[in-house]
Amino acid sequence: MDMLSGAQIAAADLADWRKLAQGLHARYLVADFATAARFVVAIGEVGDGLGHHPRVSIGAAHVDLTLVSDDAIYREGDGTEHVVQWVTQLDLDLARRITEVARGHDLAADPTGVSQLELGLDTAGSATVAPVWAALLTGDPASQGHGSPSDEVRDVTGRVPNLWFGDDDGSDPARQRFHLEVYVAPEVVEERVAAVLAAGGIVVDDSGAPGTTVIADQHGATGILCADMSAATRS
Repeated sequence: MDMLSGAQIAAADLADWRKLAQGLHARYLVADFATAARFVVAIGEVGDGLGHHPRVSIGAAHVDLTLVSDDAIYREGDGTEHVVQWVTQLDLDLARRITEVARGHDLAADPTGVSQLELGLDTAGSATVAPVWAALLTGDPASQGHGSPSDEVRDVTGRVPNLWFGDDDGSDPARQRFHLEVYVAPEVVEERVAAVLAAGGIVVDDSGAPGTTVIADQHGATGILCADMSAATRS
């Protein structure tokens, strides 16, 4: 099934869900674990009917869900096809059904509570270093390039954050090469940047804001706050 563009995802108008990195994310608030368990069982039954299921994480007062297709098709300009992890129509269909289930269980969504952490490493030779990081992060060589046409390292079990590689010519040995990328809902960006500033951080580069905002701590270590504006619903 073809991967969907940000515009196609936005057009679906999924009020409970936000596109972060590769997938759709939702958080539903629950009163206790038993409520969460009943909700997850109901989601499982709906997923069985569609042959597709979300990744699920249960917290003290919430259920976090991620929807992504492992067999989405990405086509290059020349027609070359790649099987990637991305949002497809199947994810949109299941997201709508899960929203219906949540309403039936009287559960409210908290779209501002979703987030995802990824790692970035700038390097001049990702093909050389990726096997090392695949081994360290996951212990599985197959995690290199999993769900991606690049050397990106993704753990199929979701135990650790994805690691992607950016370009670096090696001309500045002192340059920070590792950084964190924190994906949040678009409506959270302004508040999160304000919190960083209040904590003593600084904005290094906001030329890509609100999609990307580079921040730094008091010692100069940088990270990037990310929001997928292409998939944001326009009011």
